[in-house]
Amino acid sequence: MASITQSAVWKALAANQAEFDLAEFKATALDAKRVADFSVELPGLHADLSRHLATPETLKLLAKLAETAGLDARRRQLFEGGHVNDTEDRAALHTLLRAAPADVPPALASQAAEVREVFARMRAFCQEMHASRITDVVSIGIGGSHLGPELVVEALTPLKGPKLRTHFLSNVDPMHAARLLPSLDPEHTLVVVISKTFTTQETLANAQAARTWLVQALGEKAVPAHFAAVSAAPDKARAFGIPPERVFAFWDWVGGRYSLWSAVGLPIALAHGFEIFEALLAGAAQMDRHFREAPVERNLPALLALLGIWYANFWQAATRAVVPYRQDLRLLVSYLQQLEMESDGKRVRRDGTPADYATMPVVWGDTGTNGQHAFFQLLHQGTGLVPVDFVAVLEEESGHWRQQAMLLANCYAQAEALFHGRSSAEAEKQSGKALAPHKTFPGGRPSTLITLSRLDARSLGMLLALYEHRTFVQACIWDVNCFDQMGVELGKQLAEGVLKALESGDVTGVQDPATRAAVKRSRYE
Repeated sequence: MASITQSAVWKALAANQAEFDLAEFKATALDAKRVADFSVELPGLHADLSRHLATPETLKLLAKLAETAGLDARRRQLFEGGHVNDTEDRAALHTLLRAAPADVPPALASQAAEVREVFARMRAFCQEMHASRITDVVSIGIGGSHLGPELVVEALTPLKGPKLRTHFLSNVDPMHAARLLPSLDPEHTLVVVISKTFTTQETLANAQAARTWLVQALGEKAVPAHFAAVSAAPDKARAFGIPPERVFAFWDWVGGRYSLWSAVGLPIALAHGFEIFEALLAGAAQMDRHFREAPVERNLPALLALLGIWYANFWQAATRAVVPYRQDLRLLVSYLQQLEMESDGKRVRRDGTPADYATMPVVWGDTGTNGQHAFFQLLHQGTGLVPVDFVAVLEEESGHWRQQAMLLANCYAQAEALFHGRSSAEAEKQSGKALAPHKTFPGGRPSTLITLSRLDARSLGMLLALYEHRTFVQACIWDVNCFDQMGVELGKQLAEGVLKALESGDVTGVQDPATRAAVKRSRYE
């Protein structure tokens, strides 16, 4: 299949960018009408796209690009259970996990019934745990089995605290477990092991460490009452000692980084209650309906994705910053790094041919206002173009409105400063000729401003589903499979041989001379 770069619309977009007059755009483009025209309002979520380096003509061409790439057909496949995961020949049905009964395609009725059965068991289990002597949960997983649940648990923790204190153990670094487990009382702790295959090396190592800790304190007989599992391999979980009634299934049609909506979200329900988990699902379903039904020119996930294409492929932006102005969302960047870069960080197209264009830019960032005192210097005056996603929350729960006003003021002012900058004439007038070059800000730095009315389960579900669908649309344009992650496998496979060498001291099976030298330096003899 011909590359999208050969299409007429791709060439028209290249011409549109080449003709773009940044100085004129900054001087004339931004007014109240543009702000209204370039904003999308959804219940509880507003997005202002007016500071992007795009004219109405640019957006028309980007919408045409989506049409040329066959977005409509791919979107139907996604929601109707088509095998959008080409390389693994299966569907990606994370949207089914949160779909209202009326939105379930008839062909997926049996899968939806399985989801309802698992969720009913989760609800009952959470009620049992909330009524028990359990006070703490240790959730053991890595990647998608960890990043999404931890983000949600932290983001939604009320000031009065969660129903159950929930801790996340992910890193195989022994210090992670060594610092966490001794701080807990095993008599009052539930351990949840989350692994689709129940073979993930890091997760099983931590699960075994937790099991040993528990058995040393309470004996082998305590394991069934203090462990639960989420897995697509229930037989392996049972072999570990976890009773069948405490094993919650998820399926091969749920990708790891899209899995928090499944039983992988058990830590969320344990921490905050199953009703909060349901509200999270409902918010995501609301975004699903918007993505499925809105025309591209008013479709927020599609617009964000197309603007991402615009910068990555036509402005050569190699990175994108995400800055949530809410401490409760401090883990959002880590979550998005996996969601977007593991999904779209591919060098070949779906047919296996090399992509002759840039694909996924690096996603990075931190919370505001912390990031302002760290990397914002580069955003304002660095040599590269870095589009920014600002995420703010309007409602303030602590009662400290003055600090909330300071937070929002910084968020809005940074977006304004990035776009308008400061001219050399203004800088010279303010600071003199010698310092003027150092105090000149070029401006023209694009950003999205997403505001949530409040940070609750429904709005967070909308936000996370928004980024999921953004990732999917970008994959459609770039013609990559956003549902596999084969690039993470090679290092894991090599690690098995290196581990044997570290344990035995025999490096004859290690081919790389630098690795052999590192193994020899690492031996404790």
